[in-house]
Amino acid sequence: MKKTFVVDTNVILHSHQALFSFKEHDVVIPLGVIEELDRFKGVNDEKGREARQASRELDQLRLKGNIAQGVELPSGGSIQIMLDAEIESLEQFGLDKRKVDNRILACALHLKNKGLEPILVSKDINCRIKANALGINAEDFETNKIDIDELYTGWCEIIMPAARIETFIREEGLVYEEDDLFKNEFVLLKAAENENKTALAKYDGAQKKLLPLFHLNSKPWGVEPMNLQQKFAIELLLCNEIQLVTLVGRAGTGKTLLALACGLQKTIDEHMFRKLLVSRPIMPLGKDIGYLPGSKDEKLSHWMQPIFDNLEFVMDRLYKNSDDVDKKIRFLIESQKIQIEAITYIRGRSIPKQFLIVDEAQNLTPHEVKTIISRAGEGTKVVLTGDPYQIDNPYLDSSSNGLNFVIEKFKDHNLFGHIILHKSERSSLSALASEVL
Repeated sequence: MKKTFVVDTNVILHSHQALFSFKEHDVVIPLGVIEELDRFKGVNDEKGREARQASRELDQLRLKGNIAQGVELPSGGSIQIMLDAEIESLEQFGLDKRKVDNRILACALHLKNKGLEPILVSKDINCRIKANALGINAEDFETNKIDIDELYTGWCEIIMPAARIETFIREEGLVYEEDDLFKNEFVLLKAAENENKTALAKYDGAQKKLLPLFHLNSKPWGVEPMNLQQKFAIELLLCNEIQLVTLVGRAGTGKTLLALACGLQKTIDEHMFRKLLVSRPIMPLGKDIGYLPGSKDEKLSHWMQPIFDNLEFVMDRLYKNSDDVDKKIRFLIESQKIQIEAITYIRGRSIPKQFLIVDEAQNLTPHEVKTIISRAGEGTKVVLTGDPYQIDNPYLDSSSNGLNFVIEKFKDHNLFGHIILHKSERSSLSALASEVL
């Protein structure tokens, strides 16, 4: 049976493709949504781009028919722009009719009063709550959502006879014909006869073999792995064949530190990349730092301070004198071996032969992450780090963020590797806070 979906602005700003994601069902876009798209279209960020693209799509539909009555889509559904309705009735519910969110609710209420069963689709939690209070069905935009509890961990345990583990160690590899591993998935091999007899391996999907870790004893820029997952992470970060890496973990698990240390080794020591480019989304500042005083670097310095903190931690292990640490960091930045940018300045660029780290990637939408990864030129490695449980973007959650989306879509590709870091190594207090708070 055909359904009628009333779409909120934030869904379209999340992805303009949402307009065409409802298959054979009818999509109603309140006029207030068009007004909000018009307000966003001049903004120079991803929301602005989505608003502009959505406006173009709607303009093309307008040329195909009367969009106020509904334009048929090839999928069998339709898209209709709906004029404000039932506005006056909002006041009896104590809702301000001047707010666009409430005007959207009024349109859904109007459809309900006509005998339809509209479903409001919004990424705004409070808007969904108000809709239900008015007797209107409401749901989040579910396309691209990933079940966080089923998120790929990047490694597993396999129990096998001790003789096979000895063969793996002796021959530096072991044929594995089963289809239960993803490409570049790590394996902790345990002997059935003695669980203390173990070995670490990575699955090569092309050869269908378990291979030993090539960088097992590596300590990039003096950073030594503190647990099993950190060993796996370093292997991915230092492997030249893997061009996209995702590291997920709570605060203190070392995801950003490991990415920086390995990036420095590949860029400064091995000269595999021209520079180490580090970026973060600037969520608390509304994704725009233009109004802050100072040069671009001065504007970025406060928000990028966690990156500098990790750089100082790495340098402290190599230089005992704090002045030497400051001089080395300053030299690397001034020589542009290390470049720190806001996400806003990366879009639209081509980024060849660089080690790109995107920190706090859980605050990006799936489309934003796609935009960033597609910037990668020849010879570039992209590393996304983040914690899906610590999201600052009001329209994303642990299931709909771009970081999890990438993990799910790339998890069985040769160029991709992923690991979830579970144990906090920052301090016993940090570990306890991550666990109990």
